[in-house]
Amino acid sequence: MQFKDYYNVLGVEPNAGDAEIKSAYRRLARKYHPDVSKEAGAEDKFKAINEAYEALRDPAKRKAYDQLRAGGYRPGDEVPPAGFGGGGAGGFDFEEVFAGGGAGGGFSDFFESLFRRSGAGAAARGGARPGYQAAGDTRAKLAVSLENVYRGDSVRIGIDGRSFDVRVPRGVRPGQVIRLAKQGSHGGDLLLEIEYAAHPKFEVDGRNIVYTLPVAPWEAALGATVSVPTLGGKVELKVPKDSEAGRKLRLRGRGLPGSGGAAAGDQLVELEIQAPTPHDVKQREAYERIREAFDDWRRD
Repeated sequence: MQFKDYYNVLGVEPNAGDAEIKSAYRRLARKYHPDVSKEAGAEDKFKAINEAYEALRDPAKRKAYDQLRAGGYRPGDEVPPAGFGGGGAGGFDFEEVFAGGGAGGGFSDFFESLFRRSGAGAAARGGARPGYQAAGDTRAKLAVSLENVYRGDSVRIGIDGRSFDVRVPRGVRPGQVIRLAKQGSHGGDLLLEIEYAAHPKFEVDGRNIVYTLPVAPWEAALGATVSVPTLGGKVELKVPKDSEAGRKLRLRGRGLPGSGGAAAGDQLVELEIQAPTPHDVKQREAYERIREAFDDWRRD
């Protein structure tokens, strides 16, 4: 299988911090998202970006990847299977299962070989609380999309060469466990610990969803009504006049649904003022007039 340089995919240096990696991912994911991008090969690029971010956003995965990368591999180099696992140049001993169709699905053989370990090793070293995992049970992580959690979907997963459907409880929280009786590797139960897959548009804060909305300077200054994506579909949002960058607007009840009687979260929309690039003489003249009108804006 061929080595992949995840840092190169995201366009960051190997010493990049978490914030820089997240920023690069969000920028590229917005650019190549299949729903909006018209570029050739956008879907493949989007999958590669998601895979790279999944590898680098988690400290344990990133450490395992960096250990392998330190062996001098370059993109396209063949990586022997012996390079993986507990005694090799890396290896991640906590099995992960990604739901098909989610934000993290469809990863390469390289990713799967590096990060997905199955069987007794995963069960023994999975970090289960004492008494929580019976002998013979298999523990794994299940990365699900925020849309899965919002709707309470059934998702198809693959593990140990088997595929089957798992219902994701609506509003399920990270760390909660789905127990599938007699579906473990050795006849025991399969314990799926929920985690949220990275999303190209949204971040999670408790049950709240955080979305960064780019607005033009005139929209922030004069006010505007703009279309905003949410997990339940697009809604119209009123941007008040005289809004400044960083202002947060709240869409009540548009976050992740509650469970066990808990209230649904909200969606917080943070304004990010962006100046569009002028593409013709008329637009440049408009910027000239703005510059003249705000000539003294830097002065105290």
